[in-house]
Amino acid sequence: MAALRAFLTLAVCLLGHQAFAINDAPCQFSKRNNGFNTFTKRHIRAGTPTSLDQNEWEKYIKNNGGCERPTQSFLHPRDLDRVKAVCTNQGGAVYKDNLCISRQSFTFVTVRSVQGTCGIRSIQEENKHLILACEELGNQCLPVHFEGNPENAKPNNNAKGCQDPRTAGHAPSFKMTWLWLFSVILVIFYGYQN
Repeated sequence: MAALRAFLTLAVCLLGHQAFAINDAPCQFSKRNNGFNTFTKRHIRAGTPTSLDQNEWEKYIKNNGGCERPTQSFLHPRDLDRVKAVCTNQGGAVYKDNLCISRQSFTFVTVRSVQGTCGIRSIQEENKHLILACEELGNQCLPVHFEGNPENAKPNNNAKGCQDPRTAGHAPSFKMTWLWLFSVILVIFYGYQN
């Protein structure tokens, strides 16, 4: 009975880990079928204010959703093709895990607000290299997450391109997390009790 309990606990832990795993390289199959749509809805919206006026941005965020997100970055819709190109060899380089960094800088607006209130704390126009999570959706590598670039990182000239064939075939990462480690210890503990 103890062996069965240990086996089931370990199986649940391993399956749970894989359900939450991120790809360890860009342009791998995505479990988030609408990740690109969510990305564009959050970061490449039509009708964003053209100024840095706090009242305009507060009204825009209240009317279009986003009060629950304390930091939001908005790219111009005309840059959609350039943004998608970050997930290609020509437009992006591997940064780490499933993240790619753009080979060119982009101008975008970052709005910081008081979470849940839509009260704007700051609005800043930035010009930086984008760091995006890129995953395969429908045979195309597309951005699914906008990662901040607070250190103003730039692409490494020696880094592989975002869709470099040498990154193909990577499975979701099996990095040891605290939850995974705790689960293994729990299984061992229960296994030795009986």
